Amino acid sequence: MAMNIVFLPFRRTSAVSMSAAIKQYISTKYEQHPDMFKKDLEAIDSLRTNAVNSLEAHVSGVQKLTLYAAQLIGVDFTWYPALGFNTQRPESQNNLRYELANVLYNLASLYTQLAVSLNRSTSDGLKSACNYFCQAAGVILHLKETVIPELRTMPPEDMDTLTLESLQQLLLAQAQECFWSKAVKDGLKDGLIAKLAAKVSDFYDQAAEYGTMSDIISTEWIHHMTAKHHHFAAAAQYRASRDCLDKQKYGEEVARLRDSLVCVNEALKESRWINKIVLGDLNGLKARVNEDLKRAEKDNDVIYLMSVPPKSELKSLDRAGMATPRIPQEVLDPYSALGDKGAFGQPLFARLVPYAVHVAVSIYDERKERLVNTTIIDELEALTTKLRDLLQSLNLPASLQALEKPLGLPPSLTTHAEEIRQQDGLHKLQRAMHEIRKLKASDEAMYQEGVGLLKIEAAEDDKARSKHGTARWTRQPSPQAAEKLYAQVNEIDGYLKSAASSDELVKNKFKDCESVIQILSSTKMDLDASVPSSKRATLTPAVEKAADNLRSALNDVSHLERRRKRIMQEMREKVKNDDINSAILAETARFEREYPMQKIEPALFENLFEDRLEQYEKDRRVVSSEKESQPQLVVRIQEANAAFVTARRGDSSTKEREQALQRLENAYFKYKEIVSNLNTGRKFYNDLATIVTRFTDECRDFAYHRRVEAGQIETDLSTALSNLSLNLQDQKERQSLRSHYAPQQQPPSPSNAPITAPTPTRAPQPEPGIWNPTQGIKFGGAPPQQPQQISSNVHHPTYPKANARGGPWDVSRGVQFG
Repeated sequence: MAMNIVFLPFRRTSAVSMSAAIKQYISTKYEQHPDMFKKDLEAIDSLRTNAVNSLEAHVSGVQKLTLYAAQLIGVDFTWYPALGFNTQRPESQNNLRYELANVLYNLASLYTQLAVSLNRSTSDGLKSACNYFCQAAGVILHLKETVIPELRTMPPEDMDTLTLESLQQLLLAQAQECFWSKAVKDGLKDGLIAKLAAKVSDFYDQAAEYGTMSDIISTEWIHHMTAKHHHFAAAAQYRASRDCLDKQKYGEEVARLRDSLVCVNEALKESRWINKIVLGDLNGLKARVNEDLKRAEKDNDVIYLMSVPPKSELKSLDRAGMATPRIPQEVLDPYSALGDKGAFGQPLFARLVPYAVHVAVSIYDERKERLVNTTIIDELEALTTKLRDLLQSLNLPASLQALEKPLGLPPSLTTHAEEIRQQDGLHKLQRAMHEIRKLKASDEAMYQEGVGLLKIEAAEDDKARSKHGTARWTRQPSPQAAEKLYAQVNEIDGYLKSAASSDELVKNKFKDCESVIQILSSTKMDLDASVPSSKRATLTPAVEKAADNLRSALNDVSHLERRRKRIMQEMREKVKNDDINSAILAETARFEREYPMQKIEPALFENLFEDRLEQYEKDRRVVSSEKESQPQLVVRIQEANAAFVTARRGDSSTKEREQALQRLENAYFKYKEIVSNLNTGRKFYNDLATIVTRFTDECRDFAYHRRVEAGQIETDLSTALSNLSLNLQDQKERQSLRSHYAPQQQPPSPSNAPITAPTPTRAPQPEPGIWNPTQGIKFGGAPPQQPQQISSNVHHPTYPKANARGGPWDVSRGVQFG
């Protein structure tokens, strides 16, 4: 270190092609093609390159790092530690938060290096340096409390809690030191400067304490922080002594100068490990303290004669903390810097939608359509159908039309015939039925393909199980391994059978009214010819009055049908225009912002769905109103028709015409009903096509993986059998060799009597002084009493003494040599 403050070194990284990884991620996790994000992919690579190469103390690097930090996407990231003993050993993680942690660490490092690069001999330079150190401490605090806890893996070794806490306190100490330097330069009061210095000392003390507990902070930095702690403790007492001098507290002045000198000496104990600038500051402070202490002691001893209190009685200095961690807004809330009005512009991959969002949109669309179709449209159609059935049962409106217009066609029937003619009604129905048959055949073929794959796979599995036995072929049978797929077999089969029954009903409807629909599709001349004319009947006042009442009721039915038709059309348009995509994307962004580690799932949007579906409550109330009003109209029609029939009793002149008109009227409504049924059937088979296609694909994947698994099991079993065969052969060979080289066994003894063990006998003890042949000749015999262990090692200290013997020969000891 060549200065009295330190900076954080940058973390280094390796080049990473994020675009390739993101393309793969989009292809596998999203329902969108990666080419939709070509510009975003190019931009993210450029942003990372600019961010990781901002390794110089220039203010432009701040925006490069914060802009990239706001636009991160997960991929394998490799970084080198900046502190500790493993700065040359890289670490890689496929973790978005890991990359974010490293980028934010480099941002904090950049802030510290910007602070160090400033000219701190001016007030403006000191103020800017203090701000940079506070921002660096804020980034480290954000790392420690927000980013690292959300990492969900082991943090980098130089980003553990103790290390980050030590760095934060160190940066705050240096920020406070800058503020202290500015106060000294601006000539503020000594009492305030003492409070500022005391807080600097506290920050350095905490930094050194956490650094000592950390395995990463170097001893050089710990010695530096310790020296700084004592340095500013001494500076605080020195400034407090000058404040005591101004307040004529001469005894306390001496006590504080003495304590200042003690603190300086404690700091100088670190002189072997601190740089020359810090050491020079300490020596300068010591010289000044010594000078003032000599003067103060002399003045107090000669002039003031005040008692000097011991250190324990000195009041602790107050603290004035001016340095606090300040997290940059673009780091604390990066979303605020993104968007149309944000400093960083639009977020990259804004159009990239998670799969869960697609699922949520489809869930809402399904609920919305079910709600509208079931509780609104179907209800209105059911009410209208009841009215039509009532009119048909009463032979209306044909009975009234035959009376009012005995010749030609009624206007309503002409309109209905023209509608069918324009739609080419008969051929339209035939084409629709043919298309539905093709869709049905395609769905059945796809379904049968999937079922066939399951059957083939099950047969292969059963064959292998029979071959190897259940003891060795232990994997699950096919129905258990693919329980979901086998359940879908019955489910889809049920769909097809139900659809076949519905198709048969529609087919019968069409056969029943095909000839009449053909008449309605014919020319006007043919249609006129199909309806017999009748004589103009004489209308009595009673018949005319009853006919007017009935016509009024039928007109109300026509108005009602048109209103309901309009409501249903408006509802279909409303459903079509009800796009929830933007609302779900906004809700997703809120979840990701407030709960960044929360997995996005469709269930999270339930409250949004409920609020959104509230807009259809008004329409449901309209249906309720229609249900309440229809019974009154039904009663009115029945009463009017009864009066009309009573008034015309005995008049059968229009009977044939009534029947013909009613048959054509009924055929028109039956045509509309069949069209609706065919549209429903077409939609059903199209939706079923998606289900059976997915089912067949899953069956194909299942059969493939099971076949691969079976091959692996076959290989493992063959290998095991081969090894077993080799082991058996080896054992046979070994047994053969043992038999060949084994010693021949003695024939068994003819006597079965047990062999008696010999009785041990003790050798006779020789008489002293007489040689016994059983003893053999012994040389250098041991002494008869208390034998001593003699070492045979010539270096043993007892060796020469133990073997040296002298004195007269003893006859009882025999002849001994050596």
